[in-house]
Amino acid sequence: MAARQMRWVLLVELLMYSALGGWLVARAGWTPLQATGLALTGFLGLRLFIVAVTFSLMLNHSSVVPDGLRLGPIQAVRMVIEEYVALVLMFVALVPFEGFWLGPDRLTRSSGRRLPLLLIHGYQCNRGFWFWLRPRLEAAGWTVATHNMEPVYADIDHYAEGIAGRVAEVLAATGAPQVILVGHSMGGLASRAYLRRYGRDKVARMITLGSPHHGSRLARLGLGPNASQMRIGSSWLGALGAPGAVPLPQGSVSIYSCHDNYVVPQQAGSTLEGATNVAISGVSHLGMAFSPVVLDALLEALASPSP
Repeated sequence: MAARQMRWVLLVELLMYSALGGWLVARAGWTPLQATGLALTGFLGLRLFIVAVTFSLMLNHSSVVPDGLRLGPIQAVRMVIEEYVALVLMFVALVPFEGFWLGPDRLTRSSGRRLPLLLIHGYQCNRGFWFWLRPRLEAAGWTVATHNMEPVYADIDHYAEGIAGRVAEVLAATGAPQVILVGHSMGGLASRAYLRRYGRDKVARMITLGSPHHGSRLARLGLGPNASQMRIGSSWLGALGAPGAVPLPQGSVSIYSCHDNYVVPQQAGSTLEGATNVAISGVSHLGMAFSPVVLDALLEALASPSP
């Protein structure tokens, strides 16, 4: 599980900082307060370094941003700060302890024309990703289900079976004939892997958020077969996007940010043939989890009638 893995990472990191702090206090004459400050600086600095690497890659390999979607300096700084805060919240609190932050999905019998949503997270995450978005989608009148893809480092095709099982559970609990799949990042690719194996009979629509449909340069830095499959030009992506290989449901939408710092290049990586492609601005990759801009775009896509 991503939660267990992330808790172990945090524990090992804590032990390392504790050992270093103890040595500095005992051997170098540091005060406990100084040692604690160094540990906190290292903890936060490591995460700032990760954000810096992703934005550096974005600046060097970004798609051309249309005039109306370009950012000013203040907007750009704000986006970087939002990404940093999102990364810390996501991988220090939400993903490691998703069972605490997110209770069971509230699935009730379908009483209207709205189909239930099934939210599917991305690489190295779990359902904790949806902490901010899930209640807001529910407040808008949607029945929302979530799903954990396991194990963390697996072939993306492996996740299709788990999605199929969760789709069946959601349909049984709600009495709805179909679901709407909403996938962030790798979750969009896993949704397409599900469609390739099981077809679209139980899926009315698919909406992806920042998904690397044509790969990302950042995937070269990832671990596991799923990261390899998300590399630009991978044979897996080639087969997934072959003509007629993945019949998308009508009304499918790919929402992507022109300033995504994980899916690079953005436009070339995230546009999806056979879907409506919606570009947004000023939103980072993990920042999508807490973005009113993404929420508005998602609600607009859900409100649009399927052709």
